[in-house]
Amino acid sequence: MGKEKTMQNQEIFKRPVWKAIFSMGIPSLISVLVMIIYNMADMYFIGFLNDYTQVAAVSLIMPVFSIMTAVSMLLGNGGCTLIAQALGAGEKKRARSYMSLCIWTAILLGVIIAGLIIVFSNPLLKFLGTNEEMWQYARNYMLILAVGSPAMLLNYTIACLVRGEGVIKPGLIANFVSTGMNILWDPVLILGVKMGVSGAALATVLSNVIGIVYLIWYKMHHEMILTFNPKPARESVRHLGRVFALGFPNAISNILNGFASTFSNQLLVLYGTSAVAAMAAAGKATMIVGLLQMGLCMGVQPLMAYYYGAGDMRRIKEVVMKLFILTLGIGVVFGAVGMLGSKALVGLFIRDLEVVELGQKIVCIQLLSAPFAGIYYIGQNFMQATGSALMATITSVLRQGVLLIPLLYIMNAIMKMMGIPTAHVIADFISIVVTSVLTVIIYKKVKNQLKQKREA
Repeated sequence: MGKEKTMQNQEIFKRPVWKAIFSMGIPSLISVLVMIIYNMADMYFIGFLNDYTQVAAVSLIMPVFSIMTAVSMLLGNGGCTLIAQALGAGEKKRARSYMSLCIWTAILLGVIIAGLIIVFSNPLLKFLGTNEEMWQYARNYMLILAVGSPAMLLNYTIACLVRGEGVIKPGLIANFVSTGMNILWDPVLILGVKMGVSGAALATVLSNVIGIVYLIWYKMHHEMILTFNPKPARESVRHLGRVFALGFPNAISNILNGFASTFSNQLLVLYGTSAVAAMAAAGKATMIVGLLQMGLCMGVQPLMAYYYGAGDMRRIKEVVMKLFILTLGIGVVFGAVGMLGSKALVGLFIRDLEVVELGQKIVCIQLLSAPFAGIYYIGQNFMQATGSALMATITSVLRQGVLLIPLLYIMNAIMKMMGIPTAHVIADFISIVVTSVLTVIIYKKVKNQLKQKREA
């Protein structure tokens, strides 16, 4: 029965390419939409406090949240790719060992991160650019997230891992459950109990705990490779480096994004708390396009990894070309909607008219690269799926670090405050071109390697 169920889960990889893409991609897109609502909920309800200082405080702590997300991506995405490759090669036991290893590593790292944030909270707040006006709000928000970091890491990691075995439903429902609980608790804790930003952080932690409870319940009632048994983890610790290598490109992208946000906020604080709040609101409004493109590509990545494990480059090429069409469509449609509705989008999170106007200008600048941003995510996921972790890491570091961080200071010196969002757009376009070239080179290299392997 267990073998039949596992084979049924893997059947999704053997469908015609369009059907396989939609089977893997649509649930991932739904998950991303749920995550967007999840991320917007805190800021939306905080906006009802009519205090943009608290909005700015949440924005300042986002780099800490990015680090937590990066660690879960390191394990979730790296493990997901290896699980799919193992199943593509018909090695179920190896896939199970990767699953156990990633789950228990997520728990351990969550505890370590919590301890570090709590011990070094004051120096960290200073580094993030927190001023006296925002200090207490930012500190309370950060410490509550720190306590909940093991649950936050574990929830995301498991949801990613189960995609590797072709099981879409549990991760998707866990996202729905977590988001539903977050939206339910946000108004109660932020406005009802009058906890403000502290209530937003507590709602986030509690909703992740509920997501984990659901995933455990699902495992207990269904036959899956997913396992919470620590024994396979102990037996496969030597493979942790491979997990980290494949998950590192997404993780480093998030970490560098966190650093870039910190440097952006340090520059924005020079223009006042209102500038930080405007950038935060604009960021929430514009993240929809990028997250949808990223979510689609990440959802389909196990498909490419499975085809790579099976040595089927023809299907990988089909997936890449079809993803380009889909991400281009997402970028054009949602980018246009974002620009036309920029005032309304920013107004969801900020009530101050002057700050809304400033945020509106930032939105229009940041969406200029939206139509072509999908190319970057396609390349990233293709590289990871085919084991080219180093190249994927290079493109991540290039975009969020080597290009963006210096550009923030250069464009700020040239254009003042509006140079900060402009720096993001310039970094995007350069990284898109570089990623495109590297993807073509790696595709040809992998194709030749597989051809030689078949002929050997």
